[in-house]
Order: sequence, then structure tokens, then C-alpha cells
Amino acid sequence: MTEPVVSARSAPPSIEYAFAKSKGVVLLTDAAPWRVGVRAGADPMALMEVRRLLGGPFEVVELNGQGFDEALSQRYAVSGEAARSIAQEFHAEGALDALAEGAGATADLLDTADDAPVIRLINGLISEAISQGASDIHVEPYENAVIIRLRIDGVLREILQVPSQAKARLVSRIKVMARLDIAEKRLPQDGRVSLSLGGRGVDVRISTLPSRHGERVVMRLLDKDQGLRQLDALGMSSDIHEKFKQALAYPNGVILVTGPTGSGKTTTLYAALNLLNDRTRNILTVEDPIEYAVEGIGQTQVNPKIGMTFAAGLRAILRQDPDIVMVGEIRDVETAQIAVQASLTGHLVFSTVHTNDAVSAITRLKDMGVAPYLLASTLRAIAAQRLARRLCNECKRPAVLGPAETRMLATVGAHNARVFEAVGCSRCSNSGYVGRIGLYEFVTIDDEIRRLIHANATEQEMAAHAFRGSDPLLKSGLRCAAAGVTSLSDVLRLTSAEAMI
Repeated sequence: MTEPVVSARSAPPSIEYAFAKSKGVVLLTDAAPWRVGVRAGADPMALMEVRRLLGGPFEVVELNGQGFDEALSQRYAVSGEAARSIAQEFHAEGALDALAEGAGATADLLDTADDAPVIRLINGLISEAISQGASDIHVEPYENAVIIRLRIDGVLREILQVPSQAKARLVSRIKVMARLDIAEKRLPQDGRVSLSLGGRGVDVRISTLPSRHGERVVMRLLDKDQGLRQLDALGMSSDIHEKFKQALAYPNGVILVTGPTGSGKTTTLYAALNLLNDRTRNILTVEDPIEYAVEGIGQTQVNPKIGMTFAAGLRAILRQDPDIVMVGEIRDVETAQIAVQASLTGHLVFSTVHTNDAVSAITRLKDMGVAPYLLASTLRAIAAQRLARRLCNECKRPAVLGPAETRMLATVGAHNARVFEAVGCSRCSNSGYVGRIGLYEFVTIDDEIRRLIHANATEQEMAAHAFRGSDPLLKSGLRCAAAGVTSLSDVLRLTSAEAMI
């Protein structure tokens, strides 16, 4: 039997992570009566060691491989308090000198007992970010400190400050993980690394940017084990959901999803592809990066360094006999024109465009150089979306509305709606919100919209027709606030431009 399973510093019994992972046992409770999760095929001798540690009997809970990995990850994920404790080590004289310059990337973020403080700090930050559902980690150097913030539910929260003398080694370690040039500090760099958190796969996209006080780093987290969302679980109204499904029934054409970065466009597209993935169609994608691995769909990664652009990838996959094609983003005229030509030759094409609303996507494609007659004949539907934060049900309270807010709610028939505002409690980390929900607007390209595209009509003229019987983003958000799901302030934060029209 291996050496001590119990951590010397922990008051209650605690199985060391390395022992738990290798022997297939995990403690599920913090006090008696004890419950111990056991992976299928675990070493029976390990249970004897656990009994010796606990000093009494315990209930055995059999777990399959996935269940054990989830329990292990939840049990040993590094908390924010642990990350702050590690950060304090940087204050100790000579602590940074203990960093092993040549250390490789950690195979498992939770297995960090013998790592230097800077490595354990980075691993702890990534673990904390994943446990809180953050999409990005920002490492921002300033004159007197390095500020670390997490983007949670679309909003940045400061979680930690590290002494400024740590910034060089902190950034260097992140660069080593992503295989970037640690000597190059004058130019931006991009890289990525695949990590493990208790058996849970995580892709991290890393971007560095020179600034006045050192290099800023942003790490975007892509949880490979996050399941695909179903189309009916995205928060669409029944009307928009039905229109979206009707658009998916077309054999050819272009369907676009628009919105700013981080608004959930790729999630919506994958929900649509998942609905169509019935093994009777050849579905191919070209993405940057591949955010979800889906069985039954051929996925291609963009790599501009070797000439594998969206346009090159799209041109190549059209020779692979596809029925449905997804292009991660239309960024230039070449990609736009190939996408349009693909739809004309019988393919159903999905893609995203960065515009503020659905109708302005038409103007964007025109500005890229796509002829209006091609847009009119190939576009099938355009969706625009935002992600509003869900109010925490434990602490939300009724909001006091002013005359302007009351008038806005009246436009969606919510004259006496009970609207709530965020407060903050321990459950929601004092933010007042837990999770997010989609706000959508949907434009079906009918004969009248085609006529307006041909006639080079203004966005206002097209929007006036498109939203005669459906809600634009602002009204979609107002209905969500009137239902008590989100706050009016969050709706206006996301749709402020529309609110001023």
C-alpha cells in the first residue's frame, strides 16, 4: 500500500488526490456517516486503507468511469480560497526562486502537491474558473500588482491580486504551457493547450498582448465534456423555435446567427446541427476552434499559419460531397462568396456574422461585396441573440420601476408585471445572478424581404417588415424580465442600442 493517504494539514480525514485517482476511491462526505465512491475494478486493498483512515465502517457507492471522474473533480477542484492561499506564497522572500524553469505542462491540474507556487497558482485559477463556470481568465499586470479576473455569465469579476514581482514568471509559465516563445515580449502571441481536471477534458486558448506594465494574458476555457444543448433548451420563444425548425427543413440556402463575441452563436448552430444529425446527411464544419466534438459530424480546424483559412477550408470541404456545411464565421468577402455559391449548388450552409442585430447582417454581407441578387436568392433566415443573466431565485427582490421602464414594459403588454432586481447572496457569489438564458430575434427571408434586398432598402425598412409579427431583441428581453427570469437592467445592458431607437 502506498504512503499516507491522509493529508497532514487537513482537520477531517482527507484522501490524497493521487491515491484517490490511482486506487479508484473517493470520499463523498465530509463527516460520518461516511460514504465512499468506488470506481468499477478498484483495488479492494484500497478500501482497507480507507477504513483504517476513517476509523470505522462506511457505505460503498459503486460508480462507473464517468461518475467517478465527476466525483473526483468535484471533490478536489481547487477553490478560490486555495488560490488566494497559494498567491500569498509570492509574498514570502525567495518563494519565486523555487520555480522550476523547465517544468512541463501539468498532466492533471488537481495533481499539484509538489509543484512550485506559480504552477499551483495557475492550476488553481483554472480549476476555480471551471468550477464557477467562467468562460475566460484575464491576467492583467499593473505597476503595483497583477489583477486576475474571471468572466462569469458575461461579466468580469476580480478574484485575486498577485504581487507585481510575480508577473514575469506567471506569464512565462503560461507561455510554456501553450508552447509559446517566452523570449518574445514585444509581439502578441496565440496558442492553446489541452488540460485535464480530474479526468475532465478542458481546452484552453491563450492570447498574450504587450502592455505598459508587462504582457496581458487572456485564457479562454472550452469544456470538452460540456454536453451539446438541444434547440428547445436555449430559451427561444415557441414562435421563434418553430420558425427556426422550419428554416432547418430547407434543402439549401444560408442560415446566419449574429451577435457579439460570447453571445452563444456557436452553441445555437451546434444545437441546429445536432437536430439534423440523423446519419442520413454528410455534415461538415470548418471552425476556429472546434468547440464541441460531435460524433457523426466531420470537423476541420482553421490554421491560418499554414494557409488553412475559413475560405480554404470551405473550398476543400465542398469537394467532400457535403449536404450541410457549417462555417464558424464569415470574416471576409472570399468566405462570404464561397458560402453563397455553395448554397446555390444545393448545400445548406450555416455560419455566424458579427453584427448587432439580424437585419444588419444583410448590410454587412453587401458591404463585403456580395451582390444583392445573390443574397436575395440564397438567404433563408437570420437569427440574432444575446445571453441575459438569470436572476438568483434565492435573493432576487421586486424592483421599483420608473415611468420610462413602465412604458417599455407596456409595449409588450406587461402592464402589471412583477419585475425583479438582483441583490446577491452566498449562492450566487453576491452577484445576484446564476447562469444565463438566450434572448433572440428571428428574421425569415420571405418574398417581401427579398424585394427589399433587391431594391437596396434601408435596414429600418427591412426591420419594419421583418418584425411586424415577431419581437426584436429588446422586446424579447422585456418579456423575459416581465416573466421574472432576468432583470430589466440586464436587458438594457445587452440591448441599449435598440432601446434608444
